[in-house]
Formats: sequence, C-alpha cells, structure tokens
Amino acid sequence: MTPPAGSHIDLERWSCPLPLSDYPAIVMGHGGGGTLSADLVDHLFRPAFANAALDTLSDSAVLARPGGRVAVSTDSFVVKPHLFPGGSIGSLAVNGTVNDLAMSGAIPRYLTAGFILEEGFSVATLAAIVGDMAAAARAAGVIVVTGDTKVVERGHGDGIYINTAGLGDVPPGVQIAPQRAAPRDVILVSGPVGDHGMAIMSVREGLEFDSAIESDCAPLNGLVQSMLAVAPDLHVLRDPTRGGLASALNEIARQAGVGMVIEEDAVPVRPAVRSACELLGLDPFFVANEGKLVAIVPPSQADACLAAMRAHPLGTASARIGLVTDRHPAMVVARTGLGANRVVTMQIGEQLPRIC
Repeated sequence: MTPPAGSHIDLERWSCPLPLSDYPAIVMGHGGGGTLSADLVDHLFRPAFANAALDTLSDSAVLARPGGRVAVSTDSFVVKPHLFPGGSIGSLAVNGTVNDLAMSGAIPRYLTAGFILEEGFSVATLAAIVGDMAAAARAAGVIVVTGDTKVVERGHGDGIYINTAGLGDVPPGVQIAPQRAAPRDVILVSGPVGDHGMAIMSVREGLEFDSAIESDCAPLNGLVQSMLAVAPDLHVLRDPTRGGLASALNEIARQAGVGMVIEEDAVPVRPAVRSACELLGLDPFFVANEGKLVAIVPPSQADACLAAMRAHPLGTASARIGLVTDRHPAMVVARTGLGANRVVTMQIGEQLPRIC
C-alpha cells in the first residue's frame, strides 16, 4: 500500500536485519518489544509524531507545566489468559501504567481506563477484572478519573482489551532518562526475572512445577521513591516488560550510546522459572516482568540505593548485576559462569506473544 501524501515514512531506510519494508502487513513480532517493534517506532511512529517529549523514548513523557513537571503514559493490555496466577488483565492494566510513570521518578496520581469488550463476554468475569483494577489502584495510591467502553461483534475481539493512561507529578530535581546512562554506572535489578511471562505460559501450556509460578505484577512507585530518597541522582529506570531484561538493557545502551557488561550468574532467576524456561527452550533474560525494575545508578550512590531496594517489600531480592562501559557502544555483553563472554542481542520478535 502506498503511504499517504505528505507521509515522512521512508521505507528504503528501514533498518536491518529484517527491514520492515519487507513486511506488507503487521505480524505478531511487531508488538514484541524486539527489533521489529523498534523499527516500527523509529521509522513509522516517530517520524509521524516527532517532538522533543516523544523522542526521549522513555516509559513515560515528562512535560513542563506552571508549578512543576508531570509524567504522562499510556498502555494497552491484551494478555491471554485474562486471569492468571498472581493477577489479571485488570491488575496488570493498573500496575503497568503506574510503573511506566514511576520509571520517570513520578508519583502517579490519576488513571484513565478504556475497555473494548467482545459481544458475549461474561459480565461476571468483567466484574472480577474491574474489581482487581480497583484493588490495584487503591494499593498503588491512584484513582481512575475517566474512562470509555466499546463493544465489538462476537468473533471480532478476544473477550476484553484494556487501555490505561496515567498522570503523575515529577518531584523537583529528579532527572531520569535512558540517555543519562554513563560509563562506570552500576546496573541493579529489583528481584528475580521472568516470573510474569512464565506464569502466563504455565497456564497456557498446562505446566505444573514443584513450586507454583506466579506473576510478579505489582506497583513499583513506592520502591522508586525509597530509592530516590538515598540516590537522588539516579540516572535510569526501566521496567523490563515485553522483551524482558535483555531488551530493556539493549534499548538503554542504544539510546545512551554506551556498552553494558552483566554477570550472568548475578541475575536472579527463580528455580521454577529457570526450569520452565529450559523446558520450553526460552531464555529468562527475554521473558517479561511486571513487578521488577532495572536501575542504572552512579557508583557513588549504588550501595545506598541497593540497600534501600532490599529494605522495601518489593525489592528484598535486589541484586547488582553489572556495569555500564564506554567499550562496545550499544552492545550488551554477559559474562558466563565459565568465564566466557556472550553478546546479549535484542530479539527480532518475541518469545511469548500476548504476555501483557
């Protein structure tokens, strides 16, 4: 299809290894947080909507206003199944947007909620999902102030999709952005990775393990404020959702023009999650999380920040996993337990579709 007149899209410049100009139609990988997603953003959405706030490519946009700054974010949720161990599409919709705001250091205040429902969807199930949303909003300290509902014909949806947008206040002095990652900065993670993605897959595949796998779905705004209290010059925050830890680190490395070195054995992974990944042939570094964060902190504040994380209920298993370097810009390297190095690349598509 020919782009409309006045379009800024230049298909000839879309990036390798798989130029999106080779795709005449959207595929699942375009929504997976990998290189296909990045190309879609970089060569279609960003040129169309280019502005300074958007171009930071943070989890939320930080906007100046009289009297201070606000963070704004929006997200859509299509997870399947709608109810899963540790949460539901309702709690996920609240916590996902709260966390996007928190990754800019903001204090989340307000949410909007949009529902797209399929004809025939159970009202009882909808009530349970909305109840989960309300409980999650109370736990996060936010209120839902407006919303919208649409219904599509039977067979033209998948039960329910939810969109939430959020608004929060950014405290004075807080400057968190991916471009601030600098050599010698310390990389921290707030706990075991891969819980959410494997909780979804365990339900889809009917897998049972000695230890139950539950989603880590949780609001991270309280944890972030505890971190900022002792590390006010915190450089970068990112919640590693689609594409997991590996994609989050690759995105930051690319945006800041730095390299990263992580210690593979230092990254916490629950034994049940590791077993599930091995069974399914997945890498836990690429599996989605919904209640974990990655922090990049100047070395002078790293120890205090890690201690504050471990003192918070959502960060008790926080770990120091690596360093930012000026070597190999835009590349993430993992040191294995055997002393070898491997490049942790950004996946083209996604390991797990419909995960959030």
